[in-house]
Amino acid sequence: MRVLLQRVSEASVQVEQQIVGAISHGLLVLVGVEDLDTKEDVVWLANKITQLRIFNDANAVMNCNVNEVQGEILVVSQFTLHASTKKGNRPSYIRASKPDFAIPMYESLVQELQKNMSKPIQTGVFGADMKVTLVNDGPVTIWIDSKNKE
Repeated sequence: MRVLLQRVSEASVQVEQQIVGAISHGLLVLVGVEDLDTKEDVVWLANKITQLRIFNDANAVMNCNVNEVQGEILVVSQFTLHASTKKGNRPSYIRASKPDFAIPMYESLVQELQKNMSKPIQTGVFGADMKVTLVNDGPVTIWIDSKNKE
């Protein structure tokens, strides 16, 4: 499972001109699922996302996690995180899971994140044509792959 985290001062996602999820200060989490992902990947990622100290403390040092700053989380599915650009100019998405596997894994990540958060998790709509708007704070953007836990 791959995620791209963006620390945001605000973010929202629209489907058919309707806002389906929105947050103020917090994390936008773009999620890509592959067939090799497991429940252990989900739990590890949820803990990593919610414990990552990427918010400023009183001394302007990134020393706080999303809960410590009363932040929110918006989770959006994005199969293109598993794009392979090794050959040619058209990305291959063969590693991205099909919906029958990806949807339960995505929903499981949302549930695990909720266990770690004091505020409700906001989401997009899996598989929909979504318009994501964000104001990247910092900017702080972090790539995490559960298969590469370095």
